Amino acid sequence: MKLIVVKDSEQGGKEAYQIFAEALKNGATVFGLATGSTPLTTYQKLVASKLDFSDAISINLDEYVGLKPDNPQSYQYFMQEHLFKSKPFKRSYLPQGDAKDAAQEVKRYDRVIAENPIDLQLLGIGRNGHIGFNEPGSDFTSATHKVALTPSTIAANARFFKNKDEVPRYAYSMGIGTILKSKKIILEAFGAAKAAAVAAMIEGPVTPACPASALQKHADVVAIVDEAAAAKLKK
Repeated sequence: MKLIVVKDSEQGGKEAYQIFAEALKNGATVFGLATGSTPLTTYQKLVASKLDFSDAISINLDEYVGLKPDNPQSYQYFMQEHLFKSKPFKRSYLPQGDAKDAAQEVKRYDRVIAENPIDLQLLGIGRNGHIGFNEPGSDFTSATHKVALTPSTIAANARFFKNKDEVPRYAYSMGIGTILKSKKIILEAFGAAKAAAVAAMIEGPVTPACPASALQKHADVVAIVDEAAAAKLKK
């Protein structure tokens, strides 16, 4: 795992942008994308650039169960607002939050990923070490699945809703096994609240107690963290 320590999320976005630009230049055609506040500076850099994704495919990590694509809190809406309306892809895939049959939806999404192997996957990390919505205890070989969100994740995401009661209790997420099949992975982490998770991911044992520690098993991971998120690293 390559570690890049930056001053802040602004600089982190620049570093991630460079990796996206290099991947596109070198022929990458499928990009795995994340949502939330962490990748925003990366998306801002992509939007401001001359990079052209019109021949590329995007596949998102996750989506809340129960939300329609036009719901302002859905990840489909987030991606449209922060990236897709300015940088359209040839095709963009997300789990269908309002799918009527959860079992069929996870099978559909696994087929999408199998047919479009991910060249570059962007990740954030939760305070409890989750990646995507793969919470502590998740199977490292898991594929796309419906996840019951933990109280800590619900609390962390409440800031995006009017109150905690509005936060969905379930989400669809790529599994850790799926994420690990990506050819290259970028993980971004900014802020002191992520310091313990970053230390566990990089220097701790590989254990389901910290889902992100599974990235130690991958051959090409770049962790971009700011000084605050790197504060608990020993080396």
